[in-house]
Amino acid sequence: MNNLKYRAIGAAFDFLSLSRIPRLIRRFDHCKGLIFTLHRVLPDTPARFAPNSILQITPDFLDTFLDRAKSFGFDLVSLDEALNRVASATPVRPFITLTFDDAYRDNLTHALPVLRKHDCPFTLYVPTAFIDGEGEIWWQALEDIIAKNDTILLGTRHPDGRVETASLEQKTQVFKDIYWQMRTMPEPERVAFIRDLALDHDYDLYAQCRHLIMNWKELDTFVREPLCTIGAHTVRHYELAKLPEAEARREIANSISMLATKTGTEPRHLSYPIGASRSAAQREFTLAAELGLRSAVTTRPGGLYAAHNTSLHSLPRVSLNGNYQKARYVDVFLTGALFSLMGARG
Repeated sequence: MNNLKYRAIGAAFDFLSLSRIPRLIRRFDHCKGLIFTLHRVLPDTPARFAPNSILQITPDFLDTFLDRAKSFGFDLVSLDEALNRVASATPVRPFITLTFDDAYRDNLTHALPVLRKHDCPFTLYVPTAFIDGEGEIWWQALEDIIAKNDTILLGTRHPDGRVETASLEQKTQVFKDIYWQMRTMPEPERVAFIRDLALDHDYDLYAQCRHLIMNWKELDTFVREPLCTIGAHTVRHYELAKLPEAEARREIANSISMLATKTGTEPRHLSYPIGASRSAAQREFTLAAELGLRSAVTTRPGGLYAAHNTSLHSLPRVSLNGNYQKARYVDVFLTGALFSLMGARG
């Protein structure tokens, strides 16, 4: 099903990018700009089984994206400047702002040189437990375990105690099934599940975290980088809507205080982990406002309009998806109305 979905979206991108429709929409639409979601920037070609490759783009595509955005008349601005332009009662130049979730080490090695080349401001949203090396990047762990094994042990979660994952098709289906099961689990149950799965398959979750994510010393490069705004991304990257309200509040507040202590500046912006409607909703938006944050972003697609000045704690973002890395697609990515329509349809 997912492959059919991605093919359908790819076909839509192809059609739109070969037409003048995106530019015509932008000409008459009132979208002021867009916030883009990025995670990983890697030069490597993903393996055949790599369901999380949707979260990574190449440095070359990032370079192309920024080049073309500027050629289409878009300013590259910081998140604070983006919010100022959303609030402006007078016409503003169209803009984009880039945001990176999770503080992957490749942001330092592969993304930062491209961002500096283009003098491109960006926001880095940091989950503090990840930087401590104590986080569980469970979606990548699930992929890695399935990739390396022809049989996955699931204990009482499967009638036979195991599922076959020898073929690409089996791996793809098992990843999809388990991923969505985990997304529906209460967070304590999900944490226990991935820890048991890792233990049963000799997979070190915390070594993986230390390998993929920057440490505090590496993060200091971003703290000192004039182009970078450090934002909060909670402590443990839990889906906040699944937590009791007091715990959800602590996840946000403790990440703010930890980042303030470690960096010397209290973050003013938040990214909700996962960021979909089942991960963060009105209760979480209210918490972010009550904790004094200037803005908070979701992963619900859409452009930024004047009306977003009254909903700064539930801002939409457009994902630079690893499945759609063609230069001509940039014209589509820059058309906020198309993604707002997707968001409105759920």
